[in-house]
Amino acid sequence: MKTKYWDFPENRLAVEIKNLNKIYNDENQNFAVENVSLEIPTGSIFGLLGPNGAGKSTLINIISGVVIKTSGNVSIWGYDIDKERKQSKLAIGVVPQELNIDAFFTPKEMLNLHSGMFNVPKSSWISHDLLELMDLTDKASTYSRKLSGGMRRRLLVAKAMVHSPPIIILDEPTAGVDVELRQKLWENFIKLNKQGVTIILTTHYLEEAEYLCDHIAIINKGKIIANEKKETLLTKFNQKIIKIKINETKISKKDMLSLQKIGSVKLLESEIEINYKLNEISMKNIIEILYKTDLDIIDLSTKEVSLEDVFINLTSNH
Repeated sequence: MKTKYWDFPENRLAVEIKNLNKIYNDENQNFAVENVSLEIPTGSIFGLLGPNGAGKSTLINIISGVVIKTSGNVSIWGYDIDKERKQSKLAIGVVPQELNIDAFFTPKEMLNLHSGMFNVPKSSWISHDLLELMDLTDKASTYSRKLSGGMRRRLLVAKAMVHSPPIIILDEPTAGVDVELRQKLWENFIKLNKQGVTIILTTHYLEEAEYLCDHIAIINKGKIIANEKKETLLTKFNQKIIKIKINETKISKKDMLSLQKIGSVKLLESEIEINYKLNEISMKNIIEILYKTDLDIIDLSTKEVSLEDVFINLTSNH
């Protein structure tokens, strides 16, 4: 698949947002999005995360041209959304969370229909290529109502790509999908990204964002509270988790005080999790503290801080 948009220089930004605001109530100054600035690199898989009501949908709707901003500047693939509205809209494909598929069309018919709606010349239709990319070639002539949930999700992605946009927005693309189908969709998204498409992903499945994204921004209460490369975001908190499996259900006050010298303690069933800072205590000190307790330790392991840990830490403190 080729498009006139995809020859955009790799060192340029796919999306550039400066000082963006959206106010739904002028009198009360109710900001849905407040002073948001973001730079989304070309060719990236960019995760936009946040709790419910944080402003994700408003931000995505402004980018895709559905909601009018109050102030600020937004550039899509080099096009200003105010001055070059048509071009900026054509540069984006949106995959909504809802399965808005006509049950009485086949995938091929649906893609051809939407190609026509975007005024794509028939000679430039890429329906066949999209069906192949989304592993739907063998279902090209099957009524959409007979497709599985995972196939419908993949069809939505293909539908958003009929006009060959360089940027695609995936809004909760795997909501309600089982684990096996979710992993299959992940493979399709990675394949699409390797084709040159910049992907903006919103999701509540943090393991999905951690697996797919190379850059992550977190929005809370309308404000961006983190905006980093994934690796930087996961390491900047200087934290690690130690998991201790024990052979008892109760822990003495004395042992609890000892564990708290290591870090933040979470008691689970037959297990203890301690979140500690790497620059404050060494593994040698941890082992010494545990050795002096009366705990009957069965197993001991450590794990790196996950995106979920970082997300909870950030959103609970803002």
